Amino acid sequence: MPREDQRGLPDEVTGGGRHTSDVHEVRADGNRLPTVTDPWFSSPSEAVTRLAETGYLADPVTATTAYLAGALGKPLLVEGPAGVGKTELAKAVSRATGAELVRLQCYEGLDEARALYEWNYKKQLLRIQSTGDQSWEATHDDIFSEEFLLTRPLLTAIRRAEPTVLLVDEVDKTDVEVEGLLLEVLSDFQVTIPELGTVAAVRRPYVVLTSNATRELSEAVKRRCLYLHLDYPDAEREREIVVGQVPDLDQRVAEQVVATVGRLRELELKKTPSIAESVDWARTLVALEIRDLDERAVAETLGVVLKHASDQQRAVKELRLR
Repeated sequence: MPREDQRGLPDEVTGGGRHTSDVHEVRADGNRLPTVTDPWFSSPSEAVTRLAETGYLADPVTATTAYLAGALGKPLLVEGPAGVGKTELAKAVSRATGAELVRLQCYEGLDEARALYEWNYKKQLLRIQSTGDQSWEATHDDIFSEEFLLTRPLLTAIRRAEPTVLLVDEVDKTDVEVEGLLLEVLSDFQVTIPELGTVAAVRRPYVVLTSNATRELSEAVKRRCLYLHLDYPDAEREREIVVGQVPDLDQRVAEQVVATVGRLRELELKKTPSIAESVDWARTLVALEIRDLDERAVAETLGVVLKHASDQQRAVKELRLR
């Protein structure tokens, strides 16, 4: 007889005491699909280790939230200023787990046709023209079939049978109306296509939504997500990130880069330097073989981290570079 766990369930159902993200999906006809086991994280500590192997240094809060997103099957909303590693977290989860990354880049004016699906109208028109005397009912059923469906990122992620990380990037840039579409997807992981019916996820994707907090997202969207706020790291953590990304960088120069970027972030700038720009600055110094980030070196390479003339002028004045 199969061994039972403390709840009286056999190991075939519980996974034998191991943590898995097994999901039983049910078809419309009532038949159950095979068990799906997702390759996410078995614990927060494992998340730290596997993300670090991809080059992403996660703190305990980030690792715990990343683990829970997979364990609970809930979308993860990551909010914070630009350039602190929100998008990179989704990419790191994809690399660490071997899952395919499907990305929906949000922007003002994004609509259902670009986010979910649309019909191939040109191909439909050609089919209509070639049908001859075929009845409209038969033609309708023909042109509104899988052959003419153009899937966009949301539908693509839902329909994939393989492990998938769905990244909805910069969701705060979309119009409020798009949130209604996201609610349907995030609530039940299914989409209704009037001509084809309801398409339910065979395997729930690991969903990451990022936001720069340029506008407040609706409470309905937030309620369906786990929440993680990422900010600029402290100096020691940023130094670890920089050295990890640029191993040829001298430790002393790494400390100088982080300290200078920290001073720049204290200024009132149009665009505060991000972690990515700290890394770019470090790579620049290695390429130029600069072994001391003195005032001259800062002035000559300031364009790597500050992309507005007014920001550079303020930095030169405040840091007394000239």
